[in-house]
Amino acid sequence: MIEIRSVTKTFGSYTAVSNIDMTIPSGSIYGLVGTNGSGKTTILNLLAGVLRPDGGTIAYDGREVYENAAVKRDLAFIPDDLSFFNGFTLREAGRLFSGLYDGVWNKDLFDVSVTHFKLDRTMQISRMSKGMRKQAVFCLSFARQPAFMLLDEPLDGLDPIVRRSIWELIVDAAADRGMTSVVSSHNLRELEGYCDSICAINTGSVVIEKDLDDLKSDIHKLQVSYGPGKQQAPDLYDSLNVLDRRDSGSVDYLVVRNSAEELDDFVRRTRPILFDRIPLTLEEVFMYQLGGEGNEHGSIL
Repeated sequence: MIEIRSVTKTFGSYTAVSNIDMTIPSGSIYGLVGTNGSGKTTILNLLAGVLRPDGGTIAYDGREVYENAAVKRDLAFIPDDLSFFNGFTLREAGRLFSGLYDGVWNKDLFDVSVTHFKLDRTMQISRMSKGMRKQAVFCLSFARQPAFMLLDEPLDGLDPIVRRSIWELIVDAAADRGMTSVVSSHNLRELEGYCDSICAINTGSVVIEKDLDDLKSDIHKLQVSYGPGKQQAPDLYDSLNVLDRRDSGSVDYLVVRNSAEELDDFVRRTRPILFDRIPLTLEEVFMYQLGGEGNEHGSIL
């Protein structure tokens, strides 16, 4: 488990991260979302032990990360800026990693990954395209079998087939050996398909942190009708916590924050002829969880 408690980080007079708390369960895939400048990259650098927090603690299974070589050996950090190993070929980088991570290095996994991504082992990493460099770093990082993996916009610029392959590596590592991953991304649709929990960051603060299932459990999009020409009581929906309502002829479209039991009770009492629950996207859930489309946090998505 990764625990961040009351962590703050400033750069001069600028506060990049402000008193945040985060809990990342072991073996989970944890999504970190927010706009550019929201603090995601700073958080990942704090998690990697690259930056020292000005206040608070960051612990991996109870062990603080900053200046702790034993913890750092257990984690892999893939930043957005891939400027390292440029002087090495992929083969040379693999030999280096096999020596640095003796005992955990999985040569078979490295070989299979390199072959799968069709990478040239003899090419200098500096001569590879950005997408190829990302794939090369993934091959190196996964083959060392870390317990924790931190990824900053890892799939940006990659084609859909490669993106899916990398997500499969992340999911398999979580399922097979309990690897914990923290993934920063702007792609909410992609995170929705793979993450166990999501954390939204805005101006250096945690706006919301929830398991994906819990995030969707109490917000529903409804399609309701009582028939053409049916006069509705003005207080018909007063028993519901309506976040948004739009009418289209005899059909009302609502977004509500209520439990399934409360909705069942509403149907029993009002007896609509049409009552459908329409799946919400993760982006819609975030918008309404944060207070509706006009709220001050809408821009984080």
